[in-house]
Amino acid sequence: MKVAIQSIGVLAPGLSGWEASRRVLAGAEPFMPAAVPDPEAALLPPNERRRSSDSVRWAVQVAQEAMAQSGLNPRDVPTVFASSGGEMGVLDALCRTLATPERIISPTLFHQSVHNTAAGYWGIATACQQSSTALSCYDDSFAAGLLEAVAFVCVEQCPVLLVAYDLAVPFPLNEARPIGAGFAVAFVLAPSIPSALANMSLRLEEAGEGGASRLQEPVLERVRRDNPAARSLPLLCAIAAGGSQRVALSLLESQQVVLDLEPCRL
Repeated sequence: MKVAIQSIGVLAPGLSGWEASRRVLAGAEPFMPAAVPDPEAALLPPNERRRSSDSVRWAVQVAQEAMAQSGLNPRDVPTVFASSGGEMGVLDALCRTLATPERIISPTLFHQSVHNTAAGYWGIATACQQSSTALSCYDDSFAAGLLEAVAFVCVEQCPVLLVAYDLAVPFPLNEARPIGAGFAVAFVLAPSIPSALANMSLRLEEAGEGGASRLQEPVLERVRRDNPAARSLPLLCAIAAGGSQRVALSLLESQQVVLDLEPCRL
């Protein structure tokens, strides 16, 4: 399966937007983790933004960045949202409320607890009525989301927006699921076009001895290991570096998604 990577959005400590992060991801500048301000997620109407969760704002922020670069109308683009845990902050708040004598749950909090909350808010913000998929595959959620999005592009021959996100898990849930920092990334994938960032072919293989691709920069490699959405980092680094690249992502222990990248030529 072959597709074009048309545009990218990214948000993480030390990676604030694709254009601002390209030299860091290419290894030309040092990676300097820094606190991430609350994303603007400007596409969200004021009332929806006020009610939205942190996960929603992170997902919408990278999605709107990728869509703005692509030049496409978000109303016309199907979506795939991938997250290992979804609304873990909301889950923590619900559990804490249920542990009180009153056990009174806010309707707003309750409606944010479902796994496809970010996809729903994106639909509200953009008035998009195209197909939308929300999925989870534990640590391999990004690879599963990428496989779903690439298959959609190849079958339907239209662009697809892929968004992967996972935020820090609050205590005490982080004792079972230790994710210490947020990471969100978005790709607009399309049938091959010469003006894209890169062309990418994807195939499934049995997991080899080498396993998933790792990063040479120790701090970035730690980010990759510690957040499921950050398993996208080898792909982001390969695109930023340019040239022909091969990236492997683990999928369901016994398989891996192998990506062969070729830079596009205008």
